[in-house]
Amino acid sequence: MTTDDARYDDDQGEVPLAGYAALAGTFAVGLGVYAAVARRRGVTLPPELPPWDVALLGTATYKVSRLLTKDKITSFLRAPFTRRADEGEAGEVMDEPRGTGMRRAVGDLLACPFCTSAWVATALMCSYTASPRLTRLIGGGFGALTVADGLQYAWTWTQRTAEG
Repeated sequence: MTTDDARYDDDQGEVPLAGYAALAGTFAVGLGVYAAVARRRGVTLPPELPPWDVALLGTATYKVSRLLTKDKITSFLRAPFTRRADEGEAGEVMDEPRGTGMRRAVGDLLACPFCTSAWVATALMCSYTASPRLTRLIGGGFGALTVADGLQYAWTWTQRTAEG
């Protein structure tokens, strides 16, 4: 890619830089609108963010991101922008982006738990500023689901090990 060329190709075709820019702009505008509305309504920032809340919100962010990007049941959200590439472990699926331009950019976002996690974490932090108790409750639910998933994996591993 040269400095004069704003487009380049990867193994799936042309990378949708304009779509990525639109998504980044949407993210920034959405955050700005939230901040303006929150300020206008008198929402104050919490005086601190305890480490426990960071861990809770981080765990919830992890789980919600995986649910949005890898869960079979949420495939209907991704279907207009992705196609099934493979079946993963434990009921997860591997989707890959499809199309070009904005469709591909959204597909890239929805197929990547790491990419989606920035959006989820931001939504949870916005919720935390407006309603910390409710956000902790929601985070606790997704945290419990993450622990349950870990126990499911541990049980499966134990069974496989015992069977030899």
